[in-house]
Amino acid sequence: MKALILLDPGHGGIINNVYQTAGKRSPLWSNGQQLFEGEFNRAITQGISQALTLYGIDNKIIVPELEDISLRSRVDRANFLAQQYPHHCCLLISIHANAGGGKGVEIFTSRGQTESDIVADHLAHAFTQVFPNKPLRSDYRDGDSDKERGFYMLRKTTMAAVLTENFFMDNEIECCLILMSPKGRKKIIDYHVQGILAWVEGE
Repeated sequence: MKALILLDPGHGGIINNVYQTAGKRSPLWSNGQQLFEGEFNRAITQGISQALTLYGIDNKIIVPELEDISLRSRVDRANFLAQQYPHHCCLLISIHANAGGGKGVEIFTSRGQTESDIVADHLAHAFTQVFPNKPLRSDYRDGDSDKERGFYMLRKTTMAAVLTENFFMDNEIECCLILMSPKGRKKIIDYHVQGILAWVEGE
């Protein structure tokens, strides 16, 4: 079966130099730089979309605009698109950067064993290949690496759905050297693409 990858860039973008989402930004670092998460999420989503297109994999960015669209609208868009492609196996990936003090990457699915757990395992493996020296913040209590939470985007969508929290924007080293660097962003895109390709090939 063909795959359809739905890509969700979390939060809003920047319109006329005004960031559309309250909070969701790094501190202003000593080098004068600051990360706005919604801009980062969109850059990663665009990179994933471009790479998947080159591989011939159908994909849609469900929030192409810069406004901060509600979670309900995001879910409605994803579910509607899935209905439009009844002969495709659909997957939603929601892209974020983390905060709250820490380091590394987290991969979230809804609670219970679903197809989403298989996707998360592919993404986790790809992450360890692309970032062999960076921590994957895992929860193996149920036998796999994903963390399970009741996030709205994961509970309400009708397809397999995974949310990635990509490093910590309040960690100066991770923010400046990975999240805000072209090389770091490329590697984040790469691990997502490799994980998605592994899942598609396994379907």
